[in-house]
Amino acid sequence: MDWIMRVVNGINTFLWDFALLFLLCGAGVYFTVRLRFVQVRKFGAGMKAVFGSIRLRGERANEDGMSSFQSLTTAIAAQVGTGNIAGAATAIAAGGPGAIFWMWVSAFFGMATIFAEATLAQQFKTRVEGEVTGGPVYYIRAFFTGKFGKFLAGFFSVAIICALGFMGNMVQSNSIGASFQAAFGIHPLIVGILVAAVAAFIFLGGAQRISAVTEKIVPIMAVFYVLGSLTILVVNHRHLLTAFQQIFVLAFSPQAIAGGIVGATVQKAVRYGVARGLFSNEAGMGSTPHAHARAKVKHPCEQGVVAMIGVFIDTFVVLTLTALVILTTGALSSGKDGVELAQQAFNSVFGSFGNGFIAICMLFFAFSTIIGWYFFGEVNVRHLFGKKAVKPYAALVVLFIVLGSVMKVQLVWNLSDLFNGLMVIPNLIGVLALSGVVVTLCRRYEEGNLSPLQWVKPPRRKRVSRPEPEKSEE
Repeated sequence: MDWIMRVVNGINTFLWDFALLFLLCGAGVYFTVRLRFVQVRKFGAGMKAVFGSIRLRGERANEDGMSSFQSLTTAIAAQVGTGNIAGAATAIAAGGPGAIFWMWVSAFFGMATIFAEATLAQQFKTRVEGEVTGGPVYYIRAFFTGKFGKFLAGFFSVAIICALGFMGNMVQSNSIGASFQAAFGIHPLIVGILVAAVAAFIFLGGAQRISAVTEKIVPIMAVFYVLGSLTILVVNHRHLLTAFQQIFVLAFSPQAIAGGIVGATVQKAVRYGVARGLFSNEAGMGSTPHAHARAKVKHPCEQGVVAMIGVFIDTFVVLTLTALVILTTGALSSGKDGVELAQQAFNSVFGSFGNGFIAICMLFFAFSTIIGWYFFGEVNVRHLFGKKAVKPYAALVVLFIVLGSVMKVQLVWNLSDLFNGLMVIPNLIGVLALSGVVVTLCRRYEEGNLSPLQWVKPPRRKRVSRPEPEKSEE
């Protein structure tokens, strides 16, 4: 078992510390430039579309899709998870406060990437067995029509099912079980069974029930966590300016202050900030397009601008609040990491209630992620095996939720990271290959042209052999 762990850790180090950082950040910069900073120009339109359509009891989803807001909440349900608490804490502990600055940078460029993903998901959505669906497998196959496209799409489907549907949901239930045991003394198995039972009820209701739950739970969990975090920041308001100074100064010279505490370097600040930020907001990973594909919108880019707000909420709001709470309370000097560091920060103001507060937040965050990740996996199960495989898939996910609540899941966490990384590669290949379609759709959208874009893959250019120059006779 040890050798498996070493191999997986080695691959993860290469993927998340080097390859994916360049791929994801590079894609973000590329789309930012090609779309002329769409995340800035269309930010207001995105905020208006999101907060102007908030409904706790909105339009019922059906085989034709769901509302734009329901698609967003389903996406945010997956984006905002345990990584928003544990991920932010780990980034600060390993990379110093400056890591938060690089989180913001990665999220800024990631907003352009997710705009492209959501737009393509809308453009290439289709009907399967009478129900609207879409995601990376469909826009990958739109460009790569041969055997390579079939392999690439299949590879993505297998990776996301393993990463999110199975192993990812195991670690989410483990986080819930561990937090409730620490806060309330409830055995993790009991928590796991209860979470699995509620999840099974939601799964069996299909996309309609999933969207109905997420449009209610996501706003509630966001408000609950934001209010708790703001309470701590109000109590420690005198330290806010210092916290922001640490973030900006230590992003470029961490050793000036933080080096003696965490051994942080500029390289570590960049690595952990970018990696944890991208892992949390999922921009470029290919997960959230499954939700955005089902939105009922007049133009693909309408959901693109909405998708950008999901990244903003995840990183610039939730992750930032976690970071500021840790920095203003002085919890970083405790030497703790992950969830324990976050608990230390909240306990410093809330006392023993801090553990309970984090446990409740972990329940909301992790459970919403379970719902979102199940849905993303289901789309790909349908693509690979058809509708008949959905119920067996749901049963397996429920079983994994129960098992995950009582297991030591370090290897499972690492395998989840591995498959998360592997699914990025085929997704970005598809998104970058279709970048011209995104640019065209964006231009037409800004011109007010809402007519459908009839895209046809351009034919491959045949290589023309040039005749060799004739040798002159001497």
